Amino acid sequence: MGKTTITLGLAAAAQRAGDPCLVIDLDPQGSAGWALGVEASNEYLSVGDVLRTGDPAVAAAATVTSGWGAGIDVLPSSRNLIDREGDATDSESALRLRRAVAPLASNYRFVLIDCAPSLGPITRSGLAAADLVFLVVELSALSIRGAEAVLEVVDEVWAELNPDLDIGGVIVNRSPSASVEANRQEESLNRLMGKQSVWHPFVPQRTVLNEAVGYRKPVHDLGYRAKDLLGIFDALYKNLIQVSESPPAI
Repeated sequence: MGKTTITLGLAAAAQRAGDPCLVIDLDPQGSAGWALGVEASNEYLSVGDVLRTGDPAVAAAATVTSGWGAGIDVLPSSRNLIDREGDATDSESALRLRRAVAPLASNYRFVLIDCAPSLGPITRSGLAAADLVFLVVELSALSIRGAEAVLEVVDEVWAELNPDLDIGGVIVNRSPSASVEANRQEESLNRLMGKQSVWHPFVPQRTVLNEAVGYRKPVHDLGYRAKDLLGIFDALYKNLIQVSESPPAI
């Protein structure tokens, strides 16, 4: 839950650090691309065309500079991306995204893939293209239960499509105020994932994050009200760098 918010926060931290980053919007809703100033449209090349063709030239042509400025590019979604669900049901088609994006990856410090909430073929294509997968959860029973389902799909993709795939870590979003229930759910998450896999600091529930999305700006553009969030996302970004340089075993 809140995966797009985390993707955007990490992209903002990469921009602050001067690291070029590509965001692939693999959600038919197109939320990440929209927040980055790029509209989902059927009139232009998009990630849907990449999933259809597996062509690196199409991926390069579809990639655009974000509205956030230099350093953040977007491979946007499209309104008809959902139509590609039927195209990614076999191994060959599920690997099209990986093949198409591989030549682009060397241009960036990180490629962040914002997957759809569902665990269908499009999300599997994203996992097949990734080196690391990060789970975004809330400290609630339903969210942690959903993480268990994600882990099952990750295991399947690892076995069938991408033996290099690793769990990078778990990011807690919309962290509530301290409470007995929050502590209980944190313990449950630690048991499920292993305490060392759960990243700190947690991302609190803050209105300014929603405002940044609404303004279609990086959170650091919102001034002093976002100061603590900048520190949080910078710390998470440092975790990302560390894990990417020495990924854990799945």
